[in-house]
Amino acid sequence: MNLPNKITISRILMIPIFVIIMLVPFSWGDITILGTTMPVTHFVGALIFIIASTTDWIDGHFARKYNLVTNMGKFLDPLADKLLVSAALIVLVELQMAPSWIVIIIISREFAVTGLRLVLAGEGEVVAANMLGKIKTWTQIIAISALLLHNIFFEWFSFSFDMLALWIALFFTVWSGLDYFIKNKEPFMRSK
Repeated sequence: MNLPNKITISRILMIPIFVIIMLVPFSWGDITILGTTMPVTHFVGALIFIIASTTDWIDGHFARKYNLVTNMGKFLDPLADKLLVSAALIVLVELQMAPSWIVIIIISREFAVTGLRLVLAGEGEVVAANMLGKIKTWTQIIAISALLLHNIFFEWFSFSFDMLALWIALFFTVWSGLDYFIKNKEPFMRSK
């Protein structure tokens, strides 16, 4: 197994650690940063999420730079992204920090696009992520990070940056999903 795939596997292995820290009812107390007080578990969970999200860029960089792109990596990398984002969003709903309907739309889009990719793969087509999909992923990561960190860096704004970021992520999630289906509608046109 090459280095990029090991990094991707490490991202997947961070997910249960993140979920346990965020949801198991134990307390390490509170921490105050830049005037914002939050549970230490939320801060640690946010750091784990941010580190795991950053490894997505790192493994892709190594895979392209050293020509280590593999079929296993093509499968694992988007799976790791979807698992990480879905787990974080579900945790945020459990903690009543994100509206469930937004999370349902985001996760539903991920299932729908994954299903379409499977149909296309069955026909021998592999569709790489486009720029809109990458923007979608990064807006989701920014929104989740802001929510996990209790809007820490933007508390002095007169609006809630974390919720604005979640709305932006929702917009790009829906747009990129529609774009993906429109550009890859042929399998549906050919089906009887």
